[in-house]
This record gives sequence, C-alpha cells and structure tokens, in this order.
Amino acid sequence: MVVCPDIRGQRYSEDAEARLEEACGLALAIHIEVVESFAVPIRTVRPGTLFGEGQIERIETACNLEEAELVIVDGALSAIQQRNLEQKLKRKVIDRTGLILEIFGERAATAEGRLQVELAHLDYQQSRLVRSWTHLERQRGGFGFLGGPGETQIEADRRMIRTRMGRLRKELEQVRRTRALHRERRGRAPWPVVALVGYTNAGKSTLFNHLTGSDVMAEDLLFATLDPTMRAIRLPGVEKAILSDTVGFISDLPTQLVAAFRATLEEVTAADVIVHVRDISNPANISQKAQVLEVLSDLEVIDGDDGDSAIPIIEAWNKWDLLDEERKAELAEAAAGNDAVVPISAVSGFGLETLLDSVSKILTKNAKIYRFVVPSSAGHKIAWLHAHGEVLSEGPADDAKEPCVTMEVRLTAKEFGRYSTL
Repeated sequence: MVVCPDIRGQRYSEDAEARLEEACGLALAIHIEVVESFAVPIRTVRPGTLFGEGQIERIETACNLEEAELVIVDGALSAIQQRNLEQKLKRKVIDRTGLILEIFGERAATAEGRLQVELAHLDYQQSRLVRSWTHLERQRGGFGFLGGPGETQIEADRRMIRTRMGRLRKELEQVRRTRALHRERRGRAPWPVVALVGYTNAGKSTLFNHLTGSDVMAEDLLFATLDPTMRAIRLPGVEKAILSDTVGFISDLPTQLVAAFRATLEEVTAADVIVHVRDISNPANISQKAQVLEVLSDLEVIDGDDGDSAIPIIEAWNKWDLLDEERKAELAEAAAGNDAVVPISAVSGFGLETLLDSVSKILTKNAKIYRFVVPSSAGHKIAWLHAHGEVLSEGPADDAKEPCVTMEVRLTAKEFGRYSTL
C-alpha cells in the first residue's frame, strides 16, 4: 500500500498525483507489488502519527481489503510516528527515506557504493532506535545504593552503530582520496570527460550503452544506476573522450544519501562537458529539470543565483519517439536555434550524431590550427598528434636538414601545452 501525504501549506515540487506515481515507481524498483495507492490530504500534522484517526482507519481498511502487508508513506516519518503507525495498522510501515535506502542497498555494486549505503542505513537506523527494552539493563554502576543502572541495550546498540559509522567514514575517506587521485591522473591525460546527468529513469544508461557499446544495467526502473561507470568514446575531431554515467537525481533525496553520494557526484565537477539527459515525454519534466539544476547548484557546478554554469551544459531531450507529432512540432520550435538543446532517442539512435557533434564543438571550440615540423625519427610525437588532435594535412618537409614531416593539426590550448612537454 502506497500512501502519499499531501500536507496543506507545504510546498511541493510536484502535485500529489505525480508524487504518488513516483512513489509507486520506487516501490516497483525493488519488486514490491503495489495493490493500492492514494493521496491523503492533511490539514493538521499529528505529532504522534502524522495522519488523523479517521485517515488511519481508512488506510487500515484498505490494507485489510487488499491484504497489504507493507505500508509505504511517501514522506518523512519520525521514529515515534513510524512506531505508532505500525502499532495502529498492525503492519510494517516505512517512509520514503527507508524505501530509497532499500533500493540503494539492493543496487550498490562497487565497494564504495556498498560503504555509502551502509553508512546511510546506519545513520537512518540510529534515529529509529526507540526505547522499547529498558528492562535489559546491564550491571549497576557506582557503589552501594547510589549507583544508577548500567548501560541499557539501546545505549549499547547506539554505541555499536557510532563505532561502525566512524570506521565506515574512514574507509570512505580513503576511497574518496583514491578517486581524487584517479581524477587527477585523468586530468593529466589528454582526454576530455563528458558526464551524463539527469533525473532518475531519464534514459542516461540507455544513452551510455548506445554511445559506448557497453551493457550497463539500463531498465525502466528508478535508480537502475548507482555506481559511476566510465568508458572511452570517439567524437568528431576528438580522437578519445571519457563518457561518465552517474547516479540519477530525485526530488526529496534523503539527507543521509545526499552526503553519502556526494563523492559519486564529484565526477560531474571534473567534467569538461555535462550532458543533461531529460525525459521530455514525462509530464513532470520541468520540475525534474529544476531538481537536477538544484543538485548541480549544490555541487557548485552552476551558480544558484543567476544559473551561469562553470561547465558547458547540453540538454539532451530524450524519449523523443514517445511524443505525438503535435508535441514534437511544439518542442522543435522551442529548441530551434538553441545549440545547447538536442532532441534524441537513446533507444532508436535518433539525434545521437547531432548530440556528439554538439559535444565535439564545445570541446574543440578554443582549438587552433598549428603547423609542426617533426623529425621522422620522433614517431611518438607524430602518433601523439594523430591521437589527440585533428590532423588536417601531413607530408614530407622539403627544406629540413634531416627527414621531417610537416603537419597541420587542430589542437586546443590544453593539448598544445601537453604536446610542448613531450
């Protein structure tokens, strides 16, 4: 049973129906069978249960009719609210944070992903330890009758969780340092990085697979991708670029996960170009775009005040093939003349050449044509220029004292600087 609380006076990024549909999608992402879903308007938030008595009775009746064993509340529940609802409904109750943590726990594939998920889980559980077994007191502390009761079971559990979290943070810090070293190494390499970002289920992994020939998990599920994946691709005028697939963004991401997955999203800050993949067929695509830009602003990739971006951003309007002709014409008119917008279909391949051309134009925008006279014996330099620039002409040098090759090559200032150090 999926229940979406719609609290009066609270600002939401989407209406109740859209949020309810997304919550059902989250449940389906870990193969939970949704038998019933509905929004519940709330005038006054009850501190102990969130919902009023009548609303709780309605939820319980619906659960009995549909034989639902689990109630998912698409919102944040305090530990007390969760416990009270479980007692009244006589069923397991989880909130949006718990649900997203379950998905992340099932999907995390790399060591880093698993560490991040476990840390987020422990942070969440720490607040859920409700004092329900105070009778399990350990030995009395102090002397005589003045000593109070010793450490209770709940305090022992909290201490164990804090210890484990401390250890996980140290391990994650080591992973972050390793990732930073990898980024630095890539920075010294001549290959530009193109990062795919977008709302969850926008089609980033499908696009990634189509461009790279990879088989990264790409399904019609929320959060199919959790761990960043990188592959080399060829672009017009760019011999090699690194394409990075990242975790999808989502509205109201649990605070535990925002902190835990910051390291994963740090890949975006090192990119030369960002491709923002949008599911243009989704009615909520405008609010989804706002959520993505908000995260990019948090990462200081774009300026939150005026929207200026430190890294060039191209919008890939994906799932173009799912639109009707009238909507296509309407959007095509809106995108006309805007080089930063490219309609595509990651499934059929429509528009992908145009997208690659747009990325290539940005990467080679500041490139200049240089003329080199390279000794024929310096094969490594000739090979380097072929690999990292666009060779426009090549031939023997007539006026050189030793056998040489004259080359005209288009290079960016960054690549020219690297060539100079060879």
